[in-house]
Amino acid sequence: DISVVVKGKENGGIDVKYKVDEASLLNHDGVPVFGLYDGYLHTVVVAYTLDGKKVTDTYKILTNPFHARITDGQKNIKPIVEVKKVEKGFEDRLYGVTFMGHADNKEWSWVKNGKEHGAGEWNEPAEFYIVDTKGEIRWYLDTEQFYDKDGRKIDDTGRIMSFYQMKNGDIVFGQAQKYFRYSILGEESFNRKLPRGYIDLSHEVLPMDNGHFLLRVAKRDYNIPGTKDVRNTVRDHIIEIDEAGRVLDEWDLNEIFGINTWRKELIIALDQKAVCLNVDMTADTTVEITEDMPYGDHAVTGAGRNWIHVNSISYDKTDDSIILSARHQGVMKVGRDKKVKWILAAPEGWSKDMQPKVLQPIDAKGNKISCENGKCENSDFDWTWTQHTAWLSPRGENKGSIKTLSIFDNGDGRGFEQPAMSTMKYSRAVEYIIDEKNMTVKQSWEFGKERGFDWYSAVTSNVEYMVDKGTYNIFSGNTKLLTKENTAGVITEVDPKNNDVKVEIHLSNTKKPGVYYRSHVIHQDKLFKR
Repeated sequence: DISVVVKGKENGGIDVKYKVDEASLLNHDGVPVFGLYDGYLHTVVVAYTLDGKKVTDTYKILTNPFHARITDGQKNIKPIVEVKKVEKGFEDRLYGVTFMGHADNKEWSWVKNGKEHGAGEWNEPAEFYIVDTKGEIRWYLDTEQFYDKDGRKIDDTGRIMSFYQMKNGDIVFGQAQKYFRYSILGEESFNRKLPRGYIDLSHEVLPMDNGHFLLRVAKRDYNIPGTKDVRNTVRDHIIEIDEAGRVLDEWDLNEIFGINTWRKELIIALDQKAVCLNVDMTADTTVEITEDMPYGDHAVTGAGRNWIHVNSISYDKTDDSIILSARHQGVMKVGRDKKVKWILAAPEGWSKDMQPKVLQPIDAKGNKISCENGKCENSDFDWTWTQHTAWLSPRGENKGSIKTLSIFDNGDGRGFEQPAMSTMKYSRAVEYIIDEKNMTVKQSWEFGKERGFDWYSAVTSNVEYMVDKGTYNIFSGNTKLLTKENTAGVITEVDPKNNDVKVEIHLSNTKKPGVYYRSHVIHQDKLFKR
């Protein structure tokens, strides 16, 4: 019954509190300490029972000052954090964050076409840290340990984007050609290369309850359908791997969606200045699709190109299916049999065989909502556009045919068009209830639309339901990206019953164009309990 308290700084600092079970005590050969500030003399209180007696020990621990990799134009050593609001009962929240600076390092290309080497192009170590509700950094991962700063080793290029906290407190994450599992104290469980034949892991490393993982990857040396061409693909394969890293299953989305790899309705409406981490403020606003589009990481149609851009996976154990957020197409559910179960996206452009899979919007009373050309008139309902993190939400029971889904709707290309002024754009967190039997979808909640362009994130971001507080934790990761100001990430934890903001924290940086990717609540009660 060991309990640890890392005392907060004087004048209102946040205490970090957690339990340590016997297995963790044995594993660490002592009491693990988490949540230390940098450059500070801490008071750490450890309480436990020994021979039937309660014992309390107090320790003083001094830490080194924070250090970080220095990059061009950098003005701040530590991440800049501004706490706007924390309501009572949320003071002990800890938020993990990933952030990346400028994405493109084409000088290290190892093929002639600088867009054909995929996630390796995003070649700069990410920042990965945990912040408390006073804006203090309480944990920081030295990501340079996973990164080849000279860009010579393909397996050590890329960036850390998504991450998850496992049930035992471990952290899992991926970086281009590798994926990792570490304890919160930095002890390695594994550091693995992708299985042979797969490349460019990015966006998602999803742990499953059975110990397996679902990875969003690309396929190396892929035979492009209808041609004699062999090319690497782009963000269009999902693989399931077991505990030992062996491939158990594959979802080839080129094969599953067939002719729909050429669906262009949303792609031609995208703002080409910001397509995931490919940020180019000099790019044309939209793209023209021609028959001779090049292969590689281009937001155009056809296999071997960035036609789908899967950025999240959710696993539905009730029917052994996966739910995918495909930035350039929509949200879809695909079974273990590789058959599409439903599509949550505007119906325009889908092939004849996919049209019946498109969900029918309904209102709160069950009446059908009419939508045309991506717009649903006289209704609060809207599709999602260039969305991220289409995850099953535990706010619903998700039993039988009724599923609750939460999504971060970035909003680029909304209604298949670019608005007259970029400041008319908005993002939102949205919740849908899907009836898989009747093939309908109902919008049940949204947040962020009312904040307009100030809360708009063209790329990345996430929303996740927090069972412990009954809230949605939302990360609008790239506000101000399309302005001359420095990019900001906004953490907002909201009560969906009334949209009351419980926590709001603003993150900023001096890297332009910097890109925040995700933020998750870090649960202290999971850190050292098996």
